[in-house]
Amino acid sequence: MSTAHDLGAVFDEHVASEFETKDIEATMRTMVDEPYVWHVPALTGASGGEAVRRFYISQFIGHTPADAVLHPISRTVSWDRVIDEFVLEFTHDAEVPFMLPGVPPTGRKVRIPTVVVMGFEENKIAYEHIYWDQAAVLVQLGLLDRSTLPIAGADEAERLLELTEARDRG
Repeated sequence: MSTAHDLGAVFDEHVASEFETKDIEATMRTMVDEPYVWHVPALTGASGGEAVRRFYISQFIGHTPADAVLHPISRTVSWDRVIDEFVLEFTHDAEVPFMLPGVPPTGRKVRIPTVVVMGFEENKIAYEHIYWDQAAVLVQLGLLDRSTLPIAGADEAERLLELTEARDRG
C-alpha cells in the first residue's frame, strides 16, 4: 500500500516534469503502463500508454504558455488518490491545445481555479481528472460576454487567493 507522503511526492514530480523540465519521459515514468488523462471541460486527453504519450507530445508538455504558474490552494491525500486545488495563471500568447483547442492567442491573462484528481496504483499515477470553469476562461479571453451571463471570470481566482491568504495568515 502507498503512503500519503509518497503519493504527494509522485504528484509533485509528475507536475514538475510537465511544467518545469517539460520532460515527457520523466512524466511517463511517474505513470502506470496504461494510464489515462482527462481534461474534463475541454474534452481533451487520452487513454492508454502510447495515446497519453502522444497527447503529452502534441497537446500538453511544451504547449503551456511560458509564463504559466500554479498557485497552490489545498491538497488532499488518501491511500490511493491526491487531489490538488490551485490557481493556474498564464498569458494566452499561444494556442493552448489541451484547454482551448483551436482558439488563436488573444494575448490576455488568465487566472483560473483548477482541481486535479490523480488516482494511483502501486505508487504510480493511473489517471488524472482535471477540472476548471471553461466559461470563466472564455470571459477572460474576451470570447464570452459576462454581462449577460452569471459568470465570474477572473474574480473566481482572486477571491479564492484572497481567502487562502487570509486563512494562512491566521
